Amino acid sequence: MGHPERRPAALLAVRHGESTANAAFAVAEASGATEVPISCRDADIPLTPLGHRQAAALAGRLAALPPERRPQSIWCSPYDRARQTAQPVAAALGGLPVRIDERLRDRELGVLEMLTSAAILARHPDEAARRRRLGELYYRPPGGESWADVALRLRSVLADLAEREGGRRVLLVCHDVVVLMLRQVLEGLDEAALLAVHAAEGPVRNASLSEWLLPPGPPHRTRFNDTAHLTP
Repeated sequence: MGHPERRPAALLAVRHGESTANAAFAVAEASGATEVPISCRDADIPLTPLGHRQAAALAGRLAALPPERRPQSIWCSPYDRARQTAQPVAAALGGLPVRIDERLRDRELGVLEMLTSAAILARHPDEAARRRRLGELYYRPPGGESWADVALRLRSVLADLAEREGGRRVLLVCHDVVVLMLRQVLEGLDEAALLAVHAAEGPVRNASLSEWLLPPGPPHRTRFNDTAHLTP
């Protein structure tokens, strides 16, 4: 991601706290339901009360770091749930400005947006079969994105970070697939290695913290999908 002397000193990435859609989908998937009570745009989905508490806990963890390890810049997805996660973090870090960047938005699912697994099988069986055949890295739903598409826009973000945030510790507040594909890009994972990470870790957890140090040479991951700051 650019010349070593110009890139950030470290990248920290967090997934937003629990959203109303996360909570609704957990209930729907457990029951096999085909509908979720979400009528707004994906971009407008807010945090739940639990999600706000998770964001506050994350803010406390980052503020408690030694000064030399705290984020110095915050870049954030434009989606409401990410903004609501970033706000207490920015306040806890002394009022850091939050830079909104649309390239950090969630993966776009096109015709599959807001559909449960049962609904996809019932309404789009051909797409379900194509998804199984192609695999998550390359499957692009009609009107949506593949994981590889998300990686492409992340490469653009990383190039801008190298230009604008050289030597600084940067926090990215974003979404589960974005954090996963950040690991793929930074660590140069091939498809098999990426899928192995996903199988071992499961989805990137709400309000989890991941971090890479960026010295000269390959990035060094210090933590991934870490939720030690959250109360069980």
